[in-house]
Amino acid sequence: MNNTYTSLVNQTFHFPQEGFDQNDEGYLRFNGLDLKTLIDKYGTPMKLTYLPKIGMQINKAKSMFEAAFKKHKYEGEYFYCYCTKSSHFSFIVEEALKHNIHLETSYAYDIEIINRLYQRRKINKETYIICNGYKQKNYTSRIAKLINTGFKNVIPILDNKEELLAYKKSVKQPFRLGIRVAAEEEPNFPFYTSRLGIRAKDILEFYVDEIEGYEEKFQLKMLHIFLNKGIKDDIYYWSELNKIINLYCQLKKICPELDSINIGGGFPIKHSLGFEYDYQFMINEIVSNIKKACKKAKVPMPNIYTEFGSFTVGESMAHIYSVIGQKIQNDKECWYMIDSSFITTLPDTWGIGEKFLMLPVNKWDNEYQRVVLGGITCDSHDYYDSEEHINEVFLPKIASPDPKDEADNKEPLYVGFFHTGAYQDQISGYGGIKHCLIPSPKHVIVEEDKNGKLVDWVYAKEQTAQSMLKILGYLR
Repeated sequence: MNNTYTSLVNQTFHFPQEGFDQNDEGYLRFNGLDLKTLIDKYGTPMKLTYLPKIGMQINKAKSMFEAAFKKHKYEGEYFYCYCTKSSHFSFIVEEALKHNIHLETSYAYDIEIINRLYQRRKINKETYIICNGYKQKNYTSRIAKLINTGFKNVIPILDNKEELLAYKKSVKQPFRLGIRVAAEEEPNFPFYTSRLGIRAKDILEFYVDEIEGYEEKFQLKMLHIFLNKGIKDDIYYWSELNKIINLYCQLKKICPELDSINIGGGFPIKHSLGFEYDYQFMINEIVSNIKKACKKAKVPMPNIYTEFGSFTVGESMAHIYSVIGQKIQNDKECWYMIDSSFITTLPDTWGIGEKFLMLPVNKWDNEYQRVVLGGITCDSHDYYDSEEHINEVFLPKIASPDPKDEADNKEPLYVGFFHTGAYQDQISGYGGIKHCLIPSPKHVIVEEDKNGKLVDWVYAKEQTAQSMLKILGYLR
């Protein structure tokens, strides 16, 4: 049969590929995990986090930067920071920290996490803590306390000129600073310049007026830039990157303490089996551009920092749903109803039209058809109807064409959304009130034990009605 889902995938992509294959019975595997076994054990809907993938991503980036440094004989150092806002969960952050990395924070409560990590001996006072964001007093005071208690490598990144005043008043010992350079936004934005950071043309004057001459109290060590579009091989990215490189070269001549450029995050992750991105090429070009500019300006090459969030944790998670019903609404539209909600579990699909890598777990030998996936809320926007590589969704038919195939017809179709590990829990509000009171699904963790054996366990059960009623004030 040529119109099976298997034939569709094989005609469209190379399969199997890294992270995805099938077991002998035809069920999908994710990073070698037998998803059917986990479904049988825990049921659906289910969030699944495969922790070893985090270390794989970190080591992948480190190896590529090492290769680029060696190729270009680059003289600085590379520092990998994890962007905590991508996922604040302790099991995520602590897994990342096993791989000799540093951290980036975004808000005051992040500093409470830093304190807990220190108490649990997951970090020490040598760990770099890069503090980003527009900072209120509750944030700057916590940063100051970290520095005053001996955290040597806390670097607050100034988002505006006034922020420095807070540290002048509250930090009691020498400290280091960074400055975020405001990026020019893409042409499709309704404004020209990012609200984040200080305008590039103001930074030299700001340094001379407010920082130069105070080296015994504080020093400028880092220039920081982040592009919302991410790290992409286009004119916009290289233009903005070269802007900060040239600014570094100008500043370095009058600020000998400046020794680092932070290029933020922005590496994409796989949201389709057809995903193609040459990470090594981009890293080589970034390193090459920085070196060339520094050689031309006759200044030392800076250390390079990155703050990868989605790249670190995104590919470690999957959401698994069951198709609980089929609705034929007209001649062209066939709806598959899932046992959860896209709005509540994958809010980026609803809020910004994000596409995740979607594959069925079973029934690959069934015929495929075009469908629209629907969530069970009463909101008309709770649906998923296109993939990243095509403006349609194709999935196996729920029933086998062979009526005698009772096993297949009895088993529901399971659909997986993969590489969903970044931001979804933060945006949806983990454990809080959800649209239409749809519960958060159970969350299963898969990790390696001390002997390197994979073990799975439930981090959080499916949210209960009682927990919601308590939040809403019906139970006291």
